[in-house]
Amino acid sequence: MMDNSQSIHHQFAAPAIERVRHELRRRSLTVESVTDITPGMRRIVLAGRDLADFSSLAPDDHIKVIVPGIDGVEERRDYTPRRYDNAACSLTIDFALHEAGPVTQWAIAARPGTSLEIGGPRGSAVVAGSVKRWLLIGDETALPAIGRRIEESAPDTTIVAIAAVAGPQEEQSFQTAAALTTRWVYRPLADATNAEPLIAALAGIDIIPQTFVWIAAEASVVRAIRAYLVEERAYPLGWIKASGYWVKGKADTTEKF
Repeated sequence: MMDNSQSIHHQFAAPAIERVRHELRRRSLTVESVTDITPGMRRIVLAGRDLADFSSLAPDDHIKVIVPGIDGVEERRDYTPRRYDNAACSLTIDFALHEAGPVTQWAIAARPGTSLEIGGPRGSAVVAGSVKRWLLIGDETALPAIGRRIEESAPDTTIVAIAAVAGPQEEQSFQTAAALTTRWVYRPLADATNAEPLIAALAGIDIIPQTFVWIAAEASVVRAIRAYLVEERAYPLGWIKASGYWVKGKADTTEKF
């Protein structure tokens, strides 16, 4: 049975999510700059005329980063378009460096002038209407999407972001017109599949009705957080969007919930 503080969440219709398809094409780009924004996160700005008609309508869109693999077989991995400028023909991608995959190796070796091919995004999932309150929850892999959501939000928006990182050195700062509260949860990378630190941080937060909750991290962590919100906090699924950005032990694997 839900008490009044819980049932009030269910009085509000959830916003629709509009699926917008994009023309799927491959783009050839060149590295313009490489900056380590934290010890574990490398920001690479890419440039090229192919970006003149690039479109990404949602902060959690994904593009395919394409690099040569073993025996000439292409390797493709999903990354968030962190920032883009059609007029300048530039695209920014943040790479978490704690993985050991082929795209991470490319990012470690990248220098100005290095070439890269990308594909997509295939489409955008746009939260329809003007959501005024957001609760963003994620790990290092989610930070590019979290940062973009924060930076693109309007002044009348309130955002609480809870991010799990290895330590204080991995904290990022964001420029935004929104009212932002950021809570950093420290845990070693070896503990990235443990949902408890993020759930513990959530336990102390009063989630106001009509707050859209966005979750992205390792798939088992996302499942546990979503279950906690729905089962223990009685938060409606319609106000939650959850994605497993990676799956422990499986390369190039994501999970939708």
